[in-house]
Amino acid sequence: MESPSLSDKVGFLESVTDILGRNPVDFADKAHFIQSTRGTQNEYSAAGVLLLLYFKPDRLSSSQREGEFTFQLIKRSSTVTQPGDLSCPGGLLHRFFDPLLRPVIMFNLLPIMQGKARQYARMRDKETFNTITLFLTNAVRETWEETGLSPFNITFAGPLPSYTLHFFRRTIFPLVCHVKKEWPFRPNDEVDRIVEIPLSVFFNASSYGTFIIEMPDEYRTMREGPLEFPCLLFPDRTGDEEILWGATFSIIMNFLQVVFGLRLPDLLSKRTIRKTLSPAYLTGHIKRS
Repeated sequence: MESPSLSDKVGFLESVTDILGRNPVDFADKAHFIQSTRGTQNEYSAAGVLLLLYFKPDRLSSSQREGEFTFQLIKRSSTVTQPGDLSCPGGLLHRFFDPLLRPVIMFNLLPIMQGKARQYARMRDKETFNTITLFLTNAVRETWEETGLSPFNITFAGPLPSYTLHFFRRTIFPLVCHVKKEWPFRPNDEVDRIVEIPLSVFFNASSYGTFIIEMPDEYRTMREGPLEFPCLLFPDRTGDEEILWGATFSIIMNFLQVVFGLRLPDLLSKRTIRKTLSPAYLTGHIKRS
């Protein structure tokens, strides 16, 4: 299948749905693994997140067809772990409420999973379909709590393979969704603001760099020397520079590889950014006067 065109809003979303619908996912296997760790010293948690695609109209154009696709991410507040990082909205699976709420999406009581995306999900085995709808429910609920994004304003496009953070013993289940229209941002205390990154930025090799992290002294015994990660560098609305790295960077790059065949460029000649993490980075606690 040809790569979708970023300039064709309807065609792009249809192509993304087709490609993701046919792409294999590991949701059921990873859910089984997480279940098997319960009650052990190495128990893993599960989290559903939404990779939000929004077609941002060109305000200088009278045509609704002119604009660009963006990823809508959240910037984490200082009260949570990994403060200041860019993330997909979503959060931990609630073992009681999310299975209870799942029929709302599973039986189409909310218009989130419809059309070809629903057909593709149904074509997978029953256990995978059930797992997709469970984590879609989880991610939609968490996104609404974190940002105020209405479930009526999003449509499901398809799942991406899971991503595991072994340091945090957490597996992330990403679901790609389309945001239908501009919406009022109402953050809770976990979110600082929404950051939009145009998809076109990822096709510019000069946007990439290497993020070198020094761990706080109390964590140095866990690993000697700095950690190096690929990252994306881009200006925010104030002109400051944002750094996209870690799990969210990997999830987006996986999406771009699946949909466009885009691979990470050679980083040897790219910019290098250095940062020492604060002790609060892994705890989310901040000192208050």
